Amino acid sequence: MRFLILSFTILIFSCNQMPQPPIEGDSQNQFGIVIHGGAGTLLRSDMTPEMDAAYRQLLQEAVTTGHAILASGGSSTEAVEKTIHVMENSPLFNAGKGAVLNAEGEIELDASFMDGARLDAGAIAGARLIKNPISAAIAVMNNSPHVMLSSTGADRFAETQGLAMEAPDYFVTERRVQSLQRVQEEESSTQANIQQKSPFYQQQRFGTVGCVALDQAGNLAAGTSTGGMTNKKWNRIGDAPIIGAGTYANNASCGISATGWGEYFIRSVVAHDIAALVEYKGLSIQEAARLVIHEKVAKLGGDGGVVGLDRNGNVAMEMNTEGMYRAHMNAQGEQTIKIYKDE
Repeated sequence: MRFLILSFTILIFSCNQMPQPPIEGDSQNQFGIVIHGGAGTLLRSDMTPEMDAAYRQLLQEAVTTGHAILASGGSSTEAVEKTIHVMENSPLFNAGKGAVLNAEGEIELDASFMDGARLDAGAIAGARLIKNPISAAIAVMNNSPHVMLSSTGADRFAETQGLAMEAPDYFVTERRVQSLQRVQEEESSTQANIQQKSPFYQQQRFGTVGCVALDQAGNLAAGTSTGGMTNKKWNRIGDAPIIGAGTYANNASCGISATGWGEYFIRSVVAHDIAALVEYKGLSIQEAARLVIHEKVAKLGGDGGVVGLDRNGNVAMEMNTEGMYRAHMNAQGEQTIKIYKDE
């Protein structure tokens, strides 16, 4: 009897000490990065060859910046932050320097970040002086007891963190001034239904930059930054700074950054919904993104897109619009840069 008990104990101990098999698809040094510069009514007929080339060049600069960090063993957090800096510092995209203007002709900046390893997050909304809002979102996560700060409080916090600050004039570009004027003129027209308005007007509902990265340690991170919606009123806040709507990351499933008509993305909890479908239903990230964007969001009347990576480095770049500025690089350095839906 003693022999049987001893043998059973040894068997249990041996089983507990057995190494766990690797998760299928996992591999050491597997990493990747995917970015977007906003989805919307992007038509070749509206884009000059020069503008097309400028956007593609900026997308390439951004995605290679993050990829270089990952390839050298850097963290997904650093890769997301530095990649989004490239887009925030460019007047081409609706974030940071290129942010659109609200109804008073001023900028209001939103950003969010999530760490998939710790399920920790930070966000800011309605800031006016922070050069790189994504860095402020990361600082909120790391250096405050809160998840989201807003308006002048976000600006004051960023200043205490030693982040780069700029006067309001830094963010205002002539292109955005003209866009605001056109939108306000069209809003005063007799066409009440937004779907009846011009493609230019409809495009002003969109505009965001985002990035998802998977580092060599297997950690996911996601970030999103935006100036919001042209001619927005009453301190409107969209999905970009909302954890679970515009941004989500979880090492157990995937990382997501969204872009689109924010009100619908908030109501659909887009980023978290995709991650939940991956984690709990076992859908691929492509299947989950397609389901949420083309069925859930579209049925509500919303439009936009997402980019994402799962924990194995599989990529999704899904949209229900005519286009989305997007780029991806995998561990092998293979690069994809696209703008239009049919590419």
